[in-house]
Amino acid sequence: MERLKMKTPNLVQENIKKIEKLFPECVTEHTGGGQTSFAVDFDKLRQELSGNVIEDDEECYRFTWPGKKQSIVTANAPINKTLRPCRDESVDFDNTENLYIEGDNLDILKLLREDYLGKVKMIYIDPPYNTGNDFVYKDEFLQSTDEYIENSGQVDYDGNRLIANTESNGRFHTDWLNMIYPRLKLARDFLSDDGVIFISIDDNEVFNLKKICDEIFGSSNFVVQLAVQLNPRGRNLDIFVAKTNESVLVYVKNYLNSNAIKGIPKDGKMVEEYNKEDSFGRYREIGLRNRNQSFNPTTRPNLYYPLYVNEKTSRVSTVKSEEYSIEVFPDAPDGTKTCWTWMKSKVEKENDFIVADKKTSGWRIFRKDYLIGPNGKQSTTLVKSLWIDPDINNDYGKKAIKDLFGENIMSFPKSPWLIKKLLMIGSSKNSLIMDMFSGSATTAEAVMRQNKEDGGIRKFIMMQLPESVPMDSIAFKAGYSNVSEIGKERIRRVGKKIIEEQKANQSDNTDDAHVQKLDVGFRVLKLDSSNMKDVYYKPSEVTSDLFVQTEENIKEDRTDEDLLFQVMLEMSVPLSAKICSENICGKKVLIVDDDYLIACFDKDITDDVVTDIAKRKPQYFVMRDSSAMDDNVITNFETIFQTYSKCTVRKIL
Repeated sequence: MERLKMKTPNLVQENIKKIEKLFPECVTEHTGGGQTSFAVDFDKLRQELSGNVIEDDEECYRFTWPGKKQSIVTANAPINKTLRPCRDESVDFDNTENLYIEGDNLDILKLLREDYLGKVKMIYIDPPYNTGNDFVYKDEFLQSTDEYIENSGQVDYDGNRLIANTESNGRFHTDWLNMIYPRLKLARDFLSDDGVIFISIDDNEVFNLKKICDEIFGSSNFVVQLAVQLNPRGRNLDIFVAKTNESVLVYVKNYLNSNAIKGIPKDGKMVEEYNKEDSFGRYREIGLRNRNQSFNPTTRPNLYYPLYVNEKTSRVSTVKSEEYSIEVFPDAPDGTKTCWTWMKSKVEKENDFIVADKKTSGWRIFRKDYLIGPNGKQSTTLVKSLWIDPDINNDYGKKAIKDLFGENIMSFPKSPWLIKKLLMIGSSKNSLIMDMFSGSATTAEAVMRQNKEDGGIRKFIMMQLPESVPMDSIAFKAGYSNVSEIGKERIRRVGKKIIEEQKANQSDNTDDAHVQKLDVGFRVLKLDSSNMKDVYYKPSEVTSDLFVQTEENIKEDRTDEDLLFQVMLEMSVPLSAKICSENICGKKVLIVDDDYLIACFDKDITDDVVTDIAKRKPQYFVMRDSSAMDDNVITNFETIFQTYSKCTVRKIL
């Protein structure tokens, strides 16, 4: 049996192994800190990747700042931490697939990386704007968690913790960049190939953020800088110009993936354009000729060909005949040669949707664009880069909070309808959504409301530092000591309200099936130190009797469920997986996802327990190092699994 590492991987060493496969001559041994490890000879690597001789100190375009290299090191450095479940603060813990994780999002991202690599369809974040208050605040609450800066490596050159990031600070922008860079660097790994990230930001750091995102996500994957009107009246404290909008930067994981961003359903005047109807439904006519003159017989020869019209029926064919005798080329009225938007094969395949019309300038060819497609979905249109919908501004954000709590306990929460609109274009019905600066959990509310609206089963992962609220704030007087408490309570209240709304909207003849399927629960997990004692990671530093120390390598205050969640992290099992407990031969056994993972952390495990578990043929089995009743169990262990389930991966703590 192998021993679990119980810590996040060293991403630097993993990256070095990848480079070694391609350029083994560029990887060498390095001695530092008393240990020998592999390192990259960057001079050799640069030369391997260049067709010219590389000289030192050559000028090149780059975006840098003091501490950037350390930010990269911070993002890649492993940690010995875990996530501990908190059933008391959760809703429907055993059935929900939503997660609310409390703690420093940098550490949380490291812990989740292996489990959720490439699985997140959409990330939305509303990070600190660096306005001159604390640089790790959310919804205008100042940071007061002492451990945050220390744990995140955010210290000044003298080793002092950075709390107030005022403009008088000589590292005003640097400190913010060092905070946001490693988090975005890790966040990119979570995005699926069709994934998209939306980042709300104002003018203070939007240009720096754009440069960072160009570097991390790739400038070719930049989509747009949305202008979102959050304050139609304009800010009354501004000088010269009263600002009404903020930005949302949009990047996709892969610009070539057409599923990254969807259109929104057409409405209003756009629907009125569908003024014709046939047996397939309402439609509008769109010219088949490409009006862009850069597309022509030279650049697109396969799109330049004649079509033939039947004058009596106005039908079109790609083949000339007695019936289809009128030849039409995709030429502009002035004679300029352009091309069709469809290839000949597509015209032949979808000929029922092609129609000709005689105009004063000659015959024109149109394709029918239907309001409702064959899949039953309404025609969509691309969103515009200027968003001025009334329900996305901050007044609606405050209203959403007040409707739930009875008073405005948050200063500047985003509107759930802003996030819902982002969900409409950036997610599908079964997508996983992440927000690592979740604040008052606006994103969680938007996800649940969008699921209610379109029958989706989107799941969310919220992350939030337990930032203390000011003692003179409305939130504190209402009984909330930190932002996490507000976020969790908001999700509880929204979930309850959504279920009540659904039941009220159902007729007497409608069953409760959809209401029961709607997931409005969430599992609360809290970042904490590892479940394992230091001797597990650093036996060389143990000063007392080593035998006594290693007799129990797990901290005394940790439960079986605490251990299970750290094992799930280690084995890349989703933290939303279903968990149940069974009694096998008098021992408590934890079963994850219908025998996918089975764990038993009880003492005095016998051959009978091991045999029963092996017969279930789990993918993974985990037990404590000291769980076996005696040496005979250890001796028989491998034989039992070889007999009943030799493919099971066995691990010990």
